[in-house]
Amino acid sequence: MNDLLKKLLILRTPGVGPARYNALRVKYDSLDAVIDSLDLTQSFIDSVKREIDMANELDIKYLFEDDSFYPYELLDVKNHPIVISVRGNIETLKKKKVAIVGTRHSTAAGMNFVSDLAQSFAVHDYAVVSGMAMGTDSAAHSGALNAGGNAQTIAVLAGGVDYIWPIENESLYYEILERGCVISEMPVGMKPVAQNFVQRNRWVAGMSELLILGEADIKSGSMTTARFAIDYKKPVFAVPGHPTDARSMGPNSLIRSGRATLCMSSKDFFDDEKSVTKKKNNTPQNDILDKLGMIPVSESVLANLVKKTVPEIKSDLVVLELQGLIRKQDGGYVLN
Repeated sequence: MNDLLKKLLILRTPGVGPARYNALRVKYDSLDAVIDSLDLTQSFIDSVKREIDMANELDIKYLFEDDSFYPYELLDVKNHPIVISVRGNIETLKKKKVAIVGTRHSTAAGMNFVSDLAQSFAVHDYAVVSGMAMGTDSAAHSGALNAGGNAQTIAVLAGGVDYIWPIENESLYYEILERGCVISEMPVGMKPVAQNFVQRNRWVAGMSELLILGEADIKSGSMTTARFAIDYKKPVFAVPGHPTDARSMGPNSLIRSGRATLCMSSKDFFDDEKSVTKKKNNTPQNDILDKLGMIPVSESVLANLVKKTVPEIKSDLVVLELQGLIRKQDGGYVLN
């Protein structure tokens, strides 16, 4: 039985997290002694062996905290993962890192801003860290990949590194594997469960030198990530938004309280003018999305805002409804 299997047998035992793992290592003089104390069944041992076999098949690597590729920034976080699994370009973990997070229900303008910002950081040799969720996270990863080159972005998942979630981001997942990496502390093959997302958010904040918060509801997971970054004494920046839009309440509240610095553009971070090729998607549907929020907006008002007639925007509204991005409410339209 090799050390990898021994360590994973301990860590995969129900009730054993980083704190108990460390306590067991202090209490017993060897890995074998720890394993003997746990009284593991053969079926459990076989399940961990299958995980390792699956990892080998998918070229997934395990990094323990003493490995040179382990994100050193995490070592300062209490109860950091003893082991993480990595799929993709492991060299990405050696780069400077910036976390960019925000709501799944971001506006087109918000996603464009985040994408451009992420691209600027990637051009300046940062790896952009996010959670591969829809909306802001996807824009951050995609923006970093737009910079070209390798080792540009890191996706931190709440399930196993081989489990693509959400499935809508399947193509993005494989792009990240080619040009960056995907990491997780969860077992290979594990489906993400709700309680693991908060833990995932801890590592997004903990492994980054600074964090940028885009659009975010006040009680969102991305606000939790920002609070973790504040607790870890990381610099936090927030992108302001309209005060009546619920997606702006998170960043606006952090700016107002002085817990975050106002972020207006990449010039807040970089003085030089490295080339950034912007890929804007100025479709009629995006024009409409930019004008919608949590407050219903009627067809006539929307038409006036985008400088079109009501008949001209009706087909765009149908497309957006079918995509699940908007819905009718109280005689108008709101973002989903």
